[in-house]
Amino acid sequence: MILTVTANPSIDRTVQLDGPLIPGGVHRPVGVVDQPGGKGVNVARVVDAAGLPTMAVAPAHAGDSFVHHLERAGLPHSAIDVAGDVRVNLTIADPDGVTTKINAPGAKLDAAEAQSLVTAIVEHAAHADWLALCGSLPPGLPATWYADVIGALRGVGVHIAVDTSGAPLRHVAAAGPDLMKPNSEELAELTGADPVALESAAADGDPSEAARASIALAESTRGAVLTTLGGAGAVLAVGGEAWFASAPEVRVRSTVGAGDASLAGYLIADHAGADPADRLARAVAYGSAAASLPGTTPPTPDLLDHARITVTRL
Repeated sequence: MILTVTANPSIDRTVQLDGPLIPGGVHRPVGVVDQPGGKGVNVARVVDAAGLPTMAVAPAHAGDSFVHHLERAGLPHSAIDVAGDVRVNLTIADPDGVTTKINAPGAKLDAAEAQSLVTAIVEHAAHADWLALCGSLPPGLPATWYADVIGALRGVGVHIAVDTSGAPLRHVAAAGPDLMKPNSEELAELTGADPVALESAAADGDPSEAARASIALAESTRGAVLTTLGGAGAVLAVGGEAWFASAPEVRVRSTVGAGDASLAGYLIADHAGADPADRLARAVAYGSAAASLPGTTPPTPDLLDHARITVTRL
């Protein structure tokens, strides 16, 4: 099973405009969609759409609309009872795929709720091959929380992937997860590289700087690093080596959840026993497919464009 944890879940509300967003203007959307969200939930939805066993763990009380959305989506989940309501995150998307996000901070977890969440993670992880710790942390959890969870899982035998940012990212890098999934900004934050240069150089066909930074991070964590570079593609570093996969051109409808789909694609490929190059190709295929869909709609295997993805060993 691929288990995911979303410590700060959300209801993702996507407002689709028929033209560009004009600050101060009045807009009448052509569509509004609510979906269960948070990075771990997004990963689990992609894994579930691929027909693989998964479970999404998140703090939410039984009557929360977030839980009802999970049930309607048919996603296997474990909702850990808490007092607060799950936040609503707003994404405004125009026809050209430009997205504006407004993310709420989330409900505060008290000490007992935080402990219940950790206990549930440890229990479910005993039955999982991969555990993906994803997204921001809600108020009430320390920046060391992901690193603390990794410490609590020593001896369980589950592989751990992490996709987060800011202070939690810096702490978790020292905990040595099996896989980290930074974007260019997060990789730069950890390695001192220039995030704009990482992505722009890769878009121009030179992913060498992103590869060097990814290898350096992988050597420090002793795991793998999957660095997503937006429309340029992605780099995978593992065991002192690196591969680059360029992304196919797609009509971008929403970039929200594309990185989560990339992580899911990697885990799906690993589940199938794929080698590093194929894991990277699957990650890029899923991320690109997700960007072509509205909101955080999970891409299905039939939407993947493997033929237009080239993987280069660097």
